[in-house]
Amino acid sequence: MSPTAQTTLAHDVSFNGIGLHAANEVHMVLRPAPADTGIVFIRTDLPEKPSVQAHLTNVTNTMRATTLEKGSAKVFTVEHLLSALYGMEIDNCFVEMDSVEPPVADGSSLTFVKLIEEAGVHELDVPRRPLVIQKQHLIQDGDKFIALVPHDGFRITFTSINPHPMLGVQFFDSMITKSSYINEVSFARTIAFTEELEMLKKLGLGKGGTIENVVVYDKTSCLSVPRSDDELVRHKVLDIIGDLSLLNRPIQGHVIAVKSSHTLNNQLTHQIFEELQ
Repeated sequence: MSPTAQTTLAHDVSFNGIGLHAANEVHMVLRPAPADTGIVFIRTDLPEKPSVQAHLTNVTNTMRATTLEKGSAKVFTVEHLLSALYGMEIDNCFVEMDSVEPPVADGSSLTFVKLIEEAGVHELDVPRRPLVIQKQHLIQDGDKFIALVPHDGFRITFTSINPHPMLGVQFFDSMITKSSYINEVSFARTIAFTEELEMLKKLGLGKGGTIENVVVYDKTSCLSVPRSDDELVRHKVLDIIGDLSLLNRPIQGHVIAVKSSHTLNNQLTHQIFEELQ
């Protein structure tokens, strides 16, 4: 059962690595934060250490990853860390970074899950404010869609359809709890295809990617060692959790999606937020 009180970390925890896209060295520290803070990124490498809250109103780009920006504070590829914090039921946290991206780590959120477990969880004396979905929300783009409908708990049902001979149709359905997140979702890594690599290079993306932290496919085979036969769809679910966490409230509802993306996920959060307003 999800905690009824807001949570934060019990103590600081840190991790060093490189970013997935910029490949810059980054030192990241996760610190406890007071109730109603949410998740706040702090750029310790910039003058006056500017900050940006992980909230959908601060999203400025969703191409290949999620970018947050407020004033001189800009961070991107934050969805894996946000997913881990949400999956581990952490409501409030300061994320200090001396670069624009969190570490890619192993390409999933598992490293961040272990960091949170190492830090421990501290309950705060302020109640959680779950977002109870009362009606259907739907974002559709051709044969892709994401919907959020009322449900008793947080459930995700996702269908991935990919023409690659080793991928095809993959289906995932689960109630998302801390336990199911750790065991069923957190290990799944980002997927990429060799024909995309030249395009990514021209865009200045993917510089920190390897066949260990990204599951790479050529036209007929997999160059990496998959962690499960359906790692692709599990990572899509990981991304959805990170993107929906930008509503800044724990969700009670059922996500149903087919071939959804960061862009559609972000459009869904905006639709829900506008109705709340």
